[in-house]
Amino acid sequence: MSQLKIGWGKQELSTTEPILIPGQMYMRVSEGIHDPLYATAMCVDGGEGQDVVIFCTADLVVLRNGVIQMTRDKVAKLCPEIPVEKIIMGATHTHSGGCVNETPEKTPDGKEIYPGTKYREFFTDQCAKAIVQAWNNRADAGMAYGYGYAVVAHSRRTTYCDDYSKKQNSNIAPNGHAVMYGKTNDEWFSGYEAGADHFMNLMFTFDAKQKLTGIVVNVPCPSQLSEHFTKLSADYWHNVRELIAKEYGEDVFVLPQCAAAGDLSPRILHYYKAQARRMALKYDLHYTPGPVKANSGDEYAKVMGERYDIAERICDGIREVYAWAKKDICTQLPVVHEVLDMNLMRRMITDEEKAWCEQNIQDMKDQIPDQEGADPEVFRKAMSRYNSVKGRNERAINRYYDQQNEPNWPARVHVVRIGDVAFATTRFELYMDFMHRLQARSPFVQTFVVQLAGEEGGNYLATERGKRNKGYSASLFCNMVGPEGGQQWVENVLETLNKIAE
Repeated sequence: MSQLKIGWGKQELSTTEPILIPGQMYMRVSEGIHDPLYATAMCVDGGEGQDVVIFCTADLVVLRNGVIQMTRDKVAKLCPEIPVEKIIMGATHTHSGGCVNETPEKTPDGKEIYPGTKYREFFTDQCAKAIVQAWNNRADAGMAYGYGYAVVAHSRRTTYCDDYSKKQNSNIAPNGHAVMYGKTNDEWFSGYEAGADHFMNLMFTFDAKQKLTGIVVNVPCPSQLSEHFTKLSADYWHNVRELIAKEYGEDVFVLPQCAAAGDLSPRILHYYKAQARRMALKYDLHYTPGPVKANSGDEYAKVMGERYDIAERICDGIREVYAWAKKDICTQLPVVHEVLDMNLMRRMITDEEKAWCEQNIQDMKDQIPDQEGADPEVFRKAMSRYNSVKGRNERAINRYYDQQNEPNWPARVHVVRIGDVAFATTRFELYMDFMHRLQARSPFVQTFVVQLAGEEGGNYLATERGKRNKGYSASLFCNMVGPEGGQQWVENVLETLNKIAE
């Protein structure tokens, strides 16, 4: 077996231009940079007779609009020897990154917008540079791995003793016995739909002298604490990078990976008073307990406290694992990279749901205030919310007709082996249970699941339990693929894992 070679690369993705920030149901235009966005790449080359994998994670909400293919095309031009089909791109799912979609020139109230198409060109340029840098930096290396614990995610689906649509329904998704970020101080509150996953999968890379060069940090949680910010931000990953640089050196790279977390988030939903007291005493950050108003001083204090807290827990976990994992550094490992094209069973839309969508569009239109005399910010949010909901409903109606002829949904998946560690990607925001089903039956010592990665995608993939309970993330708008398709993903990936483990 040949000597393992590993290389790293990193490029900034931030811009000071007034760009749209996706990730909410209303329009946000950036007002500068709160903390920098990055694309980080790691190339693992198994050497002669082995395979290659190039991971690239970007601080972005989701990869869409051709950015992966554009990046691969640019990599091919910059360095033709790179096997671009081996590139696996993923998103940290920060809700305060730049927009790569086509965008209007101005907001409804007249603010200028930097074109998303121009940012897409810049974004793909920078990702391509990071990947080429990682390829060119390949050198004799070693790898160690392990798992630790970091409380980052919490269930974000509150459940109720009765159908919550009787109290409050939503234009975004029909509620049922579950509500995304629902009220917990409600007499109907029953508990959370699922638990949380506090495992953190880690991989450490070393140079020929066994000096630490980088860390793959696989956490089952999106980075969306700063989800209402109007400045660009990498969310808690920025704070993680700062702490790692302080402890291990500025030259140590961090490759964030978001594991399956479709029903998880970094937000605490029921321990508000205790959390506020914690942040006041620990960080001298003061705010009124409970849900906070977007873009307020309370929100900023709460969010930054949560970010510091999470970063410290992640770095504490890394420190604990690093202390023992580095005792087993491997320099010769089998590297296998398989690409699977799956056809997963769609989430079918019923006649009743189609009719609901048609009525929903009209109801939302009726709620738009008259522009004359309306506060510009209120009007902009109402219009952008209507356009967002209208688009969701129209796409669902189109799917209703499409499903008559095509009951499946295509999904490309990357499956990777690096020694006794495996990686499996999914284009969806995957509910946690599917990851556990895969990890429990995987033949590998550790299996890293990476959501919103491999190919362009987004959308949630909910469990059977989620589908029954309804609510955002488990609705007709959010699920292109049904729970049966999620199990297909598990079985297909397992088949490949068993094959490459031999």
